[in-house]
Amino acid sequence: MRIALISDIHGNEVALRAVMASIQAAGVDQVICLGDVATLGPRPVAILDMLRELGCPCILGNHDDFMLDPALIRTYTEASIVVDAVDWCRDQLSEEDLAFLRTFQARLEVPLDGQSTLLLFHGSPRSHMEDLLASTPPEELDRRLEGHAATVMAGGHTHLQMLRQHRGILLVNPGSVGLPFKEYAHGGPPTLLHHAEYATVEARGGAVNVSLHRVPVDKDAIRAALKACDNPMRGSLLQQYA
Repeated sequence: MRIALISDIHGNEVALRAVMASIQAAGVDQVICLGDVATLGPRPVAILDMLRELGCPCILGNHDDFMLDPALIRTYTEASIVVDAVDWCRDQLSEEDLAFLRTFQARLEVPLDGQSTLLLFHGSPRSHMEDLLASTPPEELDRRLEGHAATVMAGGHTHLQMLRQHRGILLVNPGSVGLPFKEYAHGGPPTLLHHAEYATVEARGGAVNVSLHRVPVDKDAIRAALKACDNPMRGSLLQQYA
């Protein structure tokens, strides 16, 4: 079983197409999305159309939940540019789009090869707004993973690729398809990396392998998509892709 994990697409159609071309060239049995699909970037509806066509399981990220519960974002951030961008995104979506987001799951457990299991979530198993970092103390990780067991656990949310061994568990973050961060943002403005990210998890005969992938993207195409929209984050994102 070989599974590709994508996460934090954030409305970046150019990056998602680059990642899907890489995944298709590599060959996998299944693609699974770990959430935060539509907001912040220029092409939210196109992303939802692509995911529907792909037919892959999707995990509910905090930004996906913001589409369904408009008041929820105020518990996460008061940054006006983010709130305005989320509201803009919601205005682009149809009832069909919102119904699709309601099918997203909080968690998903996937058998790999009969001996290994993969547990998927967005932030942590207990919250889609919680960070799991390379620097999170082991005792705090114990609390955030409490009650859950798997050979591999994978979540997104931080926009930082990670592979960490914790008490025998392989803890994975595939990074961000659409907005990969250079370093942990601590809630402040991030610096973006100019590629797209994903991960693959493979299990065969008890052997488990995890790979982190980085894919080049067409910055000019991203800039063109941004210029063609009126997303409130348009200006700040254009500066990142200068």
